[in-house]
Amino acid sequence: MSQWITICKLDDILPETGVCALVGNEHVAIFRPYDTAELYAISNIDPFAEASVLSRGIIGQHENELYVASPLKKQRFRLKDGYCIDDAKYSIAHYQVKVNADGFVEVKSFC
Repeated sequence: MSQWITICKLDDILPETGVCALVGNEHVAIFRPYDTAELYAISNIDPFAEASVLSRGIIGQHENELYVASPLKKQRFRLKDGYCIDDAKYSIAHYQVKVNADGFVEVKSFC
């Protein structure tokens, strides 16, 4: 069963940053790369370091695709789908994310 979980107001996420949220039992990193309502959500767990840190990574672009670079070991994960640009076998989960009519960020949980 899946459901939408309210995380925070859109304005609580500064442009060009990410935040971490606990969605069900999953650590989810939510990114706002621009000063718009465009959001991305991927696992916050860096599979190389086995640490919940990706929300603190740096957002960049490679071949017209947005990614986040891990703050620990610098591997890059594509924001749209969690694909690991540096080693595909370490790709991570991605989540549906939206801003509702009241301006709150919601992530789809798969509990």
